[in-house]
Amino acid sequence: MIAGQIALARPVTGSKAQSTEIRQLVRKLATWITAFALVATATATPARAQSSRLPIVRDAEIEHLLSDYATPLLKAAGVRRDRTDIVLVNSSSFNAFVSGRKIFVNTGTIVQSDTPNEVIGVLAHEIGHLAGGHQDRLRQQIDRAQTISVVTALLGMTAAIAAASGGHGSVASAGGGLAAGGAEAAKRGLLSYQRSEELTADRAAVDYLNKTGQSPRGLLTTFTKLQKNIALISDRINPYRVSHPMPRERISALETIARKSPYFNRSDPAKLQERHDMARAKILAYTAGPSAVESFARETKSAKAAQYGRAIARFLYGSPREALPMIDKLIASDPSNPYLHEIKGEIQLKAQNAAGAVEAFTKAARLDKSGSGLIQSALGHALVLAGDPQSLRRAVGELEVSLSLDPVNPVAYRHLAMAYGRLGDIGNAELATAEEKFHSGQYREAKVFAARAKRRFPKNAPQWLRADDIQRFQIPRSR
Repeated sequence: MIAGQIALARPVTGSKAQSTEIRQLVRKLATWITAFALVATATATPARAQSSRLPIVRDAEIEHLLSDYATPLLKAAGVRRDRTDIVLVNSSSFNAFVSGRKIFVNTGTIVQSDTPNEVIGVLAHEIGHLAGGHQDRLRQQIDRAQTISVVTALLGMTAAIAAASGGHGSVASAGGGLAAGGAEAAKRGLLSYQRSEELTADRAAVDYLNKTGQSPRGLLTTFTKLQKNIALISDRINPYRVSHPMPRERISALETIARKSPYFNRSDPAKLQERHDMARAKILAYTAGPSAVESFARETKSAKAAQYGRAIARFLYGSPREALPMIDKLIASDPSNPYLHEIKGEIQLKAQNAAGAVEAFTKAARLDKSGSGLIQSALGHALVLAGDPQSLRRAVGELEVSLSLDPVNPVAYRHLAMAYGRLGDIGNAELATAEEKFHSGQYREAKVFAARAKRRFPKNAPQWLRADDIQRFQIPRSR
């Protein structure tokens, strides 16, 4: 953009006209520099820019599975588990990325991975980024790239101003080309750095897998799949203009060290494979519908996963009454599985059987060893729907437990607001609604309900102070 603007600069005569032209060019340059900085930041840290808009999904079963995959890897990498969150993104594409202390995993990554080891390899790679401090160093590289491009742009601007003031249009164009060339060089340097960090994370992943006695085969399998997906267009991809190495390059870099692993031929435990397949069936039922579940059921070796997917699809798209005996059959074969009872609770809710849902969710919460607040939240919801005073009071207790385990769950706050409202406790109902809006990112609405809640409590009471915190919260400026 700068090159075009400078090339069109007309000759000027006289010191006043020349001074005006220079000021205009400086303003244009400042605008361009600012635009470059924003684009560079957004390109290098997409999660930071997009995480608030990502379609995040919550599921106790799949979150527990991913946690079991990641925990030994985090320990091997020296990364604290209690400071790292794994977030599930509702997207059918195969992708995972890191932002801050969060690892984001697309649902499509799980569905498209035939084995747990493939997802474990992906997580090991992302943990390599965390342990290596790659995000912090990337920000330093962004600063360096911006400095290079700005200095080059200043040199180009100086040449262009001198040429334009003397009427030399071709030299002015060259000055603009120097500015644009500097930006391109900075961009290529940044992309080259990112590609090197990706290869470093790949090697770190193999190290973590070896330390935990797991096979690095899944990493190679993943890159082989990616290579097949881009085979028809790979000759049209400029490898110097992408942020990740080409899959064939990653396979070449990893294959030797991966095959040297004493665990290369180690298979996933059968029980873990079954959990993985059940997670895949569940995701397909919720996101792709009965036909996708049937295709999966015909291909999978796990009869249990096939039945699980069919039961969920039947309850979502057919009749809860037909789904209930299907899930009961699975429970009979695996009565200690909390997530089967959780699905039964969901089926009972759809069938408008609040008492049956309370019973199922109570069993699920008792059996759940992962400490998930989601099942407690579902139990609280069922108790609210039961509606009698005793159930409502119990709902408040269960939802408070849920929020102590998962304090940023807006759905639990919504159910809590319903429970308090039906009990006639308007102050706590409005405070819970303020929390729901706050944790959903609806800050202005949160402030409205927080102001209402403050009027219901004595000044400096705990509820008043929390409402005051929400009301005083500085809403982030949208970029």
